[in-house]
Amino acid sequence: MQKISRQGPALATALLTLVLMAWDLSSLDLTLAHWWGGSGGFPLQENWFLTTVAHDGARRAAWVVTVGLCVAAWWPPGWLKRLDFARRLQLAATPLLAVSLVSLLKSFSAISCPWGLAEFGGVAHYSAHWAQLLQLDGGSGGCFPAGHAASGFAFVGGYFAFRETSPFIARRWLASAVLAGLVLGAAQQMRGAHFMSHTLWTGWICWCVAWALDAVRVWAGQRGLMTPWSDPA
Repeated sequence: MQKISRQGPALATALLTLVLMAWDLSSLDLTLAHWWGGSGGFPLQENWFLTTVAHDGARRAAWVVTVGLCVAAWWPPGWLKRLDFARRLQLAATPLLAVSLVSLLKSFSAISCPWGLAEFGGVAHYSAHWAQLLQLDGGSGGCFPAGHAASGFAFVGGYFAFRETSPFIARRWLASAVLAGLVLGAAQQMRGAHFMSHTLWTGWICWCVAWALDAVRVWAGQRGLMTPWSDPA
């Protein structure tokens, strides 16, 4: 098992935070939204492919993968046997916790979707989503962070689960999860369901959940709490 740096995720998180804060200070959210919508709304809002395949189909596929990982924690296929039970459990728990947190945050959000803004045919007014923690935008809210993008980003936990035993798999797992999250987020942006910042912050949240869960596993392992499950299956 390779020795890994514990500072890497902290540095990556700090860098991502700075990038996202810079994005929030820019006007890129509205600029990108105007690529796909105007005063008459978003022409692709009810597009069959974006709604049936990229939204509904992708969400169902994500749940199938999550259920599969939960089952594999106890009955792993050959390629997962390189992970001990603790890491397989981590691999399965991360998407469940990440999606749950994103959904919880959305339920309390006062931030409206792009299609709800006045300049796109709605009634809400645009303001930075962090500013709306203290004020309402006049719309229905419930649109931050981007729930659908979590169907991809939630799987970034595979990076932490594999990075000691199989760095090759870890890097490709991370790249696949990030790519899936960005693609699903872009599909929702084309429909007017989210701004790009919503998608990017969802990725940040999922990454932090995965990092935190990995830290818990390491902490438990150092105190012998994971000893019964520490040997490879």
